[in-house]
Amino acid sequence: MPYPYHQINDDDITYFEALFPSNRITRKESIKKEYFHDEMPEYGIFPPDLYIEAINKEEVSTVMRYAYQNNIPVTARGAGTGLAGGATCKYGGILLSLMKMNKISQIDYENLTITVEPGALLTEVAEVAQAGGLFYPPDPGERTASIGGTVITNAGGMRAVKYGVTRDYVRAIEAVLPDGEIVNFSSNVVKNTTGYDIKDIIIGSEGTLCILTEVTLRLIPAPKYTWSIIVPYDEINACIETVPKLLQMSFIPTAIEFLEAELLDIVEKHLNKSFPDRNGKAYLIVMIDGSSRKEIEQMINEASAICIESGAKDALICNTDERSTSVWSVRAAVLEGMKADSVAQEECDVVVPRARIADYVKMAKIIGKKYGIRIITVGHAGDGNIHTELLRDEQLSDEQWLSNTTACLKELYALSKELGGQLSGEHGIGNGRLEFLEDFIGKRMYRLFQSIKLAFDDKNILNPGKLVVLEKIDLEGIK
Repeated sequence: MPYPYHQINDDDITYFEALFPSNRITRKESIKKEYFHDEMPEYGIFPPDLYIEAINKEEVSTVMRYAYQNNIPVTARGAGTGLAGGATCKYGGILLSLMKMNKISQIDYENLTITVEPGALLTEVAEVAQAGGLFYPPDPGERTASIGGTVITNAGGMRAVKYGVTRDYVRAIEAVLPDGEIVNFSSNVVKNTTGYDIKDIIIGSEGTLCILTEVTLRLIPAPKYTWSIIVPYDEINACIETVPKLLQMSFIPTAIEFLEAELLDIVEKHLNKSFPDRNGKAYLIVMIDGSSRKEIEQMINEASAICIESGAKDALICNTDERSTSVWSVRAAVLEGMKADSVAQEECDVVVPRARIADYVKMAKIIGKKYGIRIITVGHAGDGNIHTELLRDEQLSDEQWLSNTTACLKELYALSKELGGQLSGEHGIGNGRLEFLEDFIGKRMYRLFQSIKLAFDDKNILNPGKLVVLEKIDLEGIK
């Protein structure tokens, strides 16, 4: 353990049971196993010692104040849809659920914002915005994720090509610090140069610095039309090499997704979801939105022409909700399909400059073959975030799978760095990629990460053992 944490005992439990009703506090032996891990149990299954559900910021503050005084680790948890092993109690302690803190305020039309609690679901916020004639663009695929989770991981998603990521839509944050103090980072203003921009440090900090209790989000006018194009290719290189050309059009596409035909076979086989076209070996799905039918038709025609000129076999237009739903439901099912088609999975969530996507995909396949691992590439070609899925088949033993995936990941991360990329595009570091971070960013940058962690959390009690490790250093030397 990085610190000699206090082991929760009967006195601690008695204290909390006096504060929380019995339906919002659970002792270790009765905690559901679904709370031991996130969507990637491969990154660790850790039982908490105590499970508490908070309903307001005052309760969060009370929990953190006691935990700070008694040196108890606390992990905040939303919907548990993360893919990096982030919202798990690596060193036991308290698992603090924020899902009952789910209020959504009315839209502030004068400022084009909405203020929500962290337990509100992404899909709920998007629906409230839509009902008000507005649009909340971040769409990381798992729409049942909590807003707090998407903010604390800076979730990206398919629409990042045109609209950016979660960070671009966060105006203000209310949060509880590790010692229980309630603070605000920024306010509902369009710009702010009042000292260091700590709000942006909080976004993407994976619950290691503070606990979100309220977030003010920016909304934008909703597009009136959204169409998609399915673009099949006979070979992967031509498919990927089309992406930079699409990004040089007279407009910005909403999303550009890349799929291999093998993945479509898997989804159809295991989930009975059929893709509208099966004539290609690789596909782009291009989403485009606009303010009028004439505008979107012009954009669709321009994009289709570029794809055909670049070697596409066809450009199939999806201009109805039914057609679009059939396409994007297949895209949304790829992770579930791969889990069903393999004994185990590992994911490399790198992001590279968009002009180097083709280079990355070619080399990733070669690296996978070197280690006997089935690699499928899929994801957000429009922003360079290509998810590299490492799938284990039955011929690999447990030992081979562990050693081969570690070696394979090291080469994939080195390749990303060589191409000017980064270790993670949207899933974060959590526990799953922790061992690779220091080598990737370098000792000096890692030391800065450690310093930031200690500036917020000098006792290392908030989601310890995630994103950055502190047990290997002289703590007094960093303060």
